[in-house]
This record gives sequence, C-alpha cells and structure tokens, in this order.
Amino acid sequence: MHTMYAAIARVRRAFGNDDRGATAVEYGLMVALIAAVIAGVVYTLGQTLNSKFTTVSNCVQTPSSTTACPVTSSSP
Repeated sequence: MHTMYAAIARVRRAFGNDDRGATAVEYGLMVALIAAVIAGVVYTLGQTLNSKFTTVSNCVQTPSSTTACPVTSSSP
C-alpha cells in the first residue's frame, strides 16, 4: 500500500507544477484574439477603400456624373 502512495506522490510531483499546457492555451487565445482584431480592421478598411475606389472609378468613367468628383487644376 505504501508503494502505491509513493507512486502517486511521484506522479503528482512530476506533473503537479507543469504549466506548459496552460501557457500554450493562453498564447493560443491571444493569437486568436489578435487575428480577430486584424480581420475586423482589414474588413473595415476594405469597405472604406472599396467605396473610395468606386467613387474614383465613377469619376473617371463619367466626369460629369452627380457624384462628388474632385476638381483638379489643369495648369502645367
């Protein structure tokens, strides 16, 4: 009976203070959160840039359209 307690004590000492798994999970959660933030920023910037490029495209195709085309100077 004493050897079983000794074996359990050895296993607890071997694995009792091992936090490597918990640290890996924490890093994984941080990476997932950072990836989600990056995806949100890219999506938002993509929508804004798409709107800007659409406006520029409309101005190039039909300069007299009702969209607000920027006025440029034609002086050399």
